[in-house]
Amino acid sequence: MTRQMTAIIEREGDSYVALCPELDIASQGTSVSEARANLKEALELFYEAASADEIRRRLHDEVYVTHVEVAVG
Repeated sequence: MTRQMTAIIEREGDSYVALCPELDIASQGTSVSEARANLKEALELFYEAASADEIRRRLHDEVYVTHVEVAVG
């Protein structure tokens, strides 16, 4: 079984941080692709090790990624 998860990746200094907001799990890497692959591995390890109850408690089924316009200055 597979599941689609959200990956938000941003640069932090010389590396990249990848976050899955549905489970609040993060990883990092020296490139976008490495950060993504490391996040995928962290998520797979979580699903292997976590109990069904822990998955239910942590999983946020509705996550929205959007833009907002704000006044600056």
